[in-house]
Amino acid sequence: MATYVLLSSLTDEGRKTVKHRPERIQEVNLEIESWGAKVIAQYAVLGPYDFVSIVEAPDNDTIARLSLELGSRGTIQIMSLPAFSIETFINQLAKVRDAV
Repeated sequence: MATYVLLSSLTDEGRKTVKHRPERIQEVNLEIESWGAKVIAQYAVLGPYDFVSIVEAPDNDTIARLSLELGSRGTIQIMSLPAFSIETFINQLAKVRDAV
């Protein structure tokens, strides 16, 4: 499974929904699981984004579908970022260094 960081901002409609039904956040996480992904960690944050979610998914196609499905509702805007561990990053740098 690949790891993704989702940076999410609520729209005006999304803020109304969360205000009146905060449990909706967890309901959406269950929907995400039904699409083949899994929320590993989730944080409410201050600043330009409202939530940071760490999600595992089998591939970019799954995350693209998830982002499209959720974003099409008009309650949230999502920036999806593929992520990989520092160990993987260091190993890739070592391969590049060794190839030179």
